[in-house]
Amino acid sequence: MLNTPTLKILSWNVNGLRAAAKKGFLEWVMQEKPDILCIQETKLSPDQLPFDLQHVEGYYLYINSAVRKGYSGVALYTKYKPKEVKYSFGVEKFDLEGRIVLADYEDFLLCTLYFPNGQASLERLEYKMEFYEAFLAYLEGELHRGKRIIVCGDVNTAHREID
Repeated sequence: MLNTPTLKILSWNVNGLRAAAKKGFLEWVMQEKPDILCIQETKLSPDQLPFDLQHVEGYYLYINSAVRKGYSGVALYTKYKPKEVKYSFGVEKFDLEGRIVLADYEDFLLCTLYFPNGQASLERLEYKMEFYEAFLAYLEGELHRGKRIIVCGDVNTAHREID
């Protein structure tokens, strides 16, 4: 249980965590001081993560990367150590793309996720819709267990490109 009246939770699609670091990511984190920071599209594996991004003072780091190098990936920086962390909602074909970190804080479940983009092909659109269905089924199961749920991420759904 977190003994704090409010939490500052931020979410950011960085389009490459190493690239964001070169543009002031760590300075921004130290300025904003989020309690929980959800990151999408890290585009790296843990072994590619520079030391300063692995060891941000005051934060625990949880990262999930894709099997394919330089693709998707999500991370969670948190001041509060979760009771449990999962990197899957139970569907192997989605797990290969490193699209989710689930942090159980006992009082609530926090999900940082990066939804698939469905624009490339009809097959990829079907994959995206399957991802939606599987994720919603997972959340419904958590709600039935009495969990409050916070979902942060890049849903990859917009009416127009500018959106």
